[in-house]
Amino acid sequence: MIELRDLCYIRLGTKDLDGAEKFTNDIVGLQTVRRTPDRLYLRSNYRDHTLCYFKGEPGDHAVGIELKDWHGLDEAMAYLDGAGFPCTRGTAEEAEDRRVEDFAWFNDPTGNRIELVVRPHDATRRYFPSRDAGVVGLGHIGLNTTDPPRDEKFWTTHFNIRVSDWIGKSPLLRMKNIHHQIALFPTDHPGVQHINHQVEAIDDIMRSWYFLQERQIRIVFGPGRHITSGGYFLYYEGHDGMVFEYSNSDRNIIDDDVTYRPRQFPMEDASFCGWGSKPDIPEFQS
Repeated sequence: MIELRDLCYIRLGTKDLDGAEKFTNDIVGLQTVRRTPDRLYLRSNYRDHTLCYFKGEPGDHAVGIELKDWHGLDEAMAYLDGAGFPCTRGTAEEAEDRRVEDFAWFNDPTGNRIELVVRPHDATRRYFPSRDAGVVGLGHIGLNTTDPPRDEKFWTTHFNIRVSDWIGKSPLLRMKNIHHQIALFPTDHPGVQHINHQVEAIDDIMRSWYFLQERQIRIVFGPGRHITSGGYFLYYEGHDGMVFEYSNSDRNIIDDDVTYRPRQFPMEDASFCGWGSKPDIPEFQS
C-alpha cells in the first residue's frame, strides 16, 4: 500500500492565461507567484503554489499528491506497475516546472492523471492574497469517475485512503484526519470536477456570496451547509467553466477512532445541503 500525505497542487490546461489570472486574482483571491509565456502559478497557502494553469486544452487536468515517504517513489512506481497501472517518472525539467524534488505520474482507472510528488517546495515568503476572501489553502477536489465503485476500490486498495461517507455511489475519501480530500463524482470523462479552497470563517463565505453576486459571477450552489463534512459552503463557476468552492469547518475524523462509521446518504439535494440549497451542478444531481 502506498502512503499519501496530502493534496499538493492542481494543474489545469487553458487557452487563455490572461483570463485565468484575472479570474483567480480578482475573484478567487489567489496570489500569482510566477508567470511565464505558457505557465501561471498561483498560491493559496505556505506552498510554492497550489494551482498551475498551463497553455493547453481546458479539459487537460492533473492532480499532485505528496508521498509520505521521501524515499518511497521507486517502491510506489514498482507497486503501481505490478498492479497494472504503468507509472512514469518525471524528467528533471518537469520536476522543476512543478517545484518538486521528484515525481512520477499514472492514470487512475477513469483516466485521471495523478502525480505522486516527493518534497514539494514551500514558499520563501508568506501568502499574500490578491483580495480578502479569507482563503487559507487548498482543501479538496471533486474528481470525475466513470465508475464510482471501481475507482473507490482502486483508491482504498492501493493507497492509505479511507471512505468517510457516501452520497449515492459517490465516495468522499480521506488520506488524513480531515473529512475528505477527494470526492468521486460520476460522469463520462476524466478531469477535476471542482476545486475547494478553505476559508477562515462562515463570514468569509457570506462576504463572498455578496461579492460574487455584485460581479455577476454564476453561483451554482449555496450558501449552504454540507450534511457530510459539516462545512459551510459556496460554489461558483470560474474560468473555463471550472467550479470553485469556498468552505470551512470540515469535520475531523481520527483514524484510530473505532466509533466512527462511514454513513450512506441517498443521491438527493438534501444529502448535499442541510439548509435547503439546491445544486445547479450536473454531477450533484440524481
